[in-house]
Amino acid sequence: MSRHDRNEGAENGDGERVVVRDRRRIDPVTGEVRTPAEQSAGADPAGPEQPTEQATGPDSVAAAELAAQIAERTADLQRVSAEYANYRRRVDRDRESVLVGARVQFVSELLTVLDDLDRAEAHGDLTGPFKSVADKLVAVTQKLGLEPFGLEGEPFDPSVHEAVQHEAGSIEGPTVTVVSAVLRRGYRIADRVLRPAMVTVADRADDGTTSEPTTTTTTDPAVEP
Repeated sequence: MSRHDRNEGAENGDGERVVVRDRRRIDPVTGEVRTPAEQSAGADPAGPEQPTEQATGPDSVAAAELAAQIAERTADLQRVSAEYANYRRRVDRDRESVLVGARVQFVSELLTVLDDLDRAEAHGDLTGPFKSVADKLVAVTQKLGLEPFGLEGEPFDPSVHEAVQHEAGSIEGPTVTVVSAVLRRGYRIADRVLRPAMVTVADRADDGTTSEPTTTTTTDPAVEP
């Protein structure tokens, strides 16, 4: 079929649309050699463009998958960080518990020595070089966290006080029980009570007046005041 026949068929609308691609390397008009870009432009100037969605569709899917992976990795990292933080807190708590236990075990062996020092001081025997050594020993126990407690006049607390004598009085109305005398000091480290304070207690009226003792009840007669 000649070019005239093809053009005539196209003008009459017979058959499918015929696309003519000029693949000649030399331009018949100018006589110059065509570049590949010019050949492509002249080959199909009216060719259909590819839809943009087809070109960007795979990129959009890949971006969505990447975002999902990043979110998943971020969640994993946050979970691991939280687990590690909990582990560190647990290790620190266990380490502190072990250290406190070691201090408690060591200092507990010195409580009777501290009692002897208190009695010596009460009798006026804690003087001279002996007092200097005693002060150093007390300073060491304080550095280890040992804290004495038990004072006259403070409210009676059965969790830290051991009452061996109760001075009951004849007071009408509301009363409070207070420590009237400390027979042996109590000790604790942090929130752990090593030994309760051994005390005698008495009833006190709301106005702060201590009752006159009428009866005395001793629960441990072997205790030496």
